[in-house]
Amino acid sequence: MTGATVAVFAGNSWGSSVMVEGFAAGPDTDRSTRMNRVGTDYFRTLGVTTLAGRDFNEADTADTPRVAIVDEAFAARFELGREAVGKRLGQGGLDAGLDVEIVGLVRNTKYNDVKNTEPPLLYTPYRQASSVGNLTFYARSSIPPSGLLRAIPRIVNELDFNLPVNDLKTLTQQVRENIFLERMTSVLSASFAGLATLLAAVGLYGVLAYTVTQRTREIGLRMALGADAARVRTMILGQVGRMTLVGGLVWLVAAVGLARLAQSLMYEVEGLQPVILTLSSVGLFVVACAAGLVPPQRAASINPMTALRSK
Repeated sequence: MTGATVAVFAGNSWGSSVMVEGFAAGPDTDRSTRMNRVGTDYFRTLGVTTLAGRDFNEADTADTPRVAIVDEAFAARFELGREAVGKRLGQGGLDAGLDVEIVGLVRNTKYNDVKNTEPPLLYTPYRQASSVGNLTFYARSSIPPSGLLRAIPRIVNELDFNLPVNDLKTLTQQVRENIFLERMTSVLSASFAGLATLLAAVGLYGVLAYTVTQRTREIGLRMALGADAARVRTMILGQVGRMTLVGGLVWLVAAVGLARLAQSLMYEVEGLQPVILTLSSVGLFVVACAAGLVPPQRAASINPMTALRSK
């Protein structure tokens, strides 16, 4: 694979309590953190920025002093700031030995849910673990993702045809699967919004058509007294405009409230976007005008004498 880097994530991550050098912790202090066992080039492969210190390397084995890398959330929880590198920590209770040295500080990353805030994370080299249950490999290459997905099984088969390749996917696909319910909700919301717009247009047309029918005698009298077709159309369109204005204001208030709700429920959804609100308002106006075209034309074509004789 051209220009490829491969990183290892070992086993399932888990939560643990830790003690950190210089951090005053009491019995009720939150000392929890998530722990991941990873290999060399893990952060470079996934594009995680190293803020201080170093990455893991091949020398970090079971025979060397234990080391760890922490993220910004971990440093904030344990009041390390940017001076995390060089501090020591230990796993367990308040009497845990500080036998692990922090050698690096990295930026926060999403964990198992893209909508949640980044948790405190403690990374350790899987080569220093006494046992490893399974390995997950991340690969970055200059070739397109589709070509990379085809190449990986072939390369693994050349190394050992007994090694299975399971659950092969891109990180983009992983994120899409993670927000599947939100995507489905957005599609359904858009579909119902389109249906609601259609029903609103039909309803507006029906109301105007009924209004024109009810005002037949009035329109006939106005035309008999000298009102021309253009004036009648203007009168009916004025009614359309007033209905649209009132409905638009109500819609705008409801849209702002629903946008704030959507922002709190969906991943990377910006609640209030002026461009979207403007385009939606223009769309509402266009739908209202389209629904209101026929009734004014019908009203303008009324024969005054026929209208005056109608009951």
